[in-house]
Amino acid sequence: MKILFFKSLSSTQSYLKELLKKQEEELPLAVVADMQTAGIGSRNNSWNSKEGNLFLSFALAFENIPDDLKLESASIYYAYLLKETLHSFGSKVFLKWPNDLYIGDSKVGGMITNIIGKTLVCGVGVNLEKKDEIFGILDIQVEKKVLLERYFQNIEKRVLWKQVFRKFKLEFQTNQKFFTHVSGKKVSLSEAELQNDGSLLINGQKVYSLR
Repeated sequence: MKILFFKSLSSTQSYLKELLKKQEEELPLAVVADMQTAGIGSRNNSWNSKEGNLFLSFALAFENIPDDLKLESASIYYAYLLKETLHSFGSKVFLKWPNDLYIGDSKVGGMITNIIGKTLVCGVGVNLEKKDEIFGILDIQVEKKVLLERYFQNIEKRVLWKQVFRKFKLEFQTNQKFFTHVSGKKVSLSEAELQNDGSLLINGQKVYSLR
């Protein structure tokens, strides 16, 4: 994984998408910034930028993702790998379906996933050092470069979806007190049934995580 580091960008994801359009860099490719001025979060919300936190976007060609991974559940897969990577450093972070990282009741990070042609683009924000009035902070101290090295090593293993999902399913009870958004409405995850492809069955409706 080639990593491009920047002091400041408006958005790592926007910058990466422009690189993909120009086709000047080979995949896999990652973009990291110490600070973002117009970060993008879930449902097009902004992700507040505090210098020193992790702002990351990376792109993978379809042939570099696990054969059994349904693209609609890519957010779960890559967010869970990040959760496991953080666990390896001693964090107690957990994954809230489909793409949010939590410590206790506080969101400390998240992921958004997009498809551009035959490329998967993932954007990540994690509060490593500084919290704000909305989000919390990670419960460990870890250098970004060390974290990224281990995370990308885990990604490159191309662990099968079914292996990752099996572990997430066992932990899904941690989601029960939270909500997700379906068609713009808040829905309690206590009413949801997790399906083997990563979707949720809510009131007879199948909901996927791709955003």
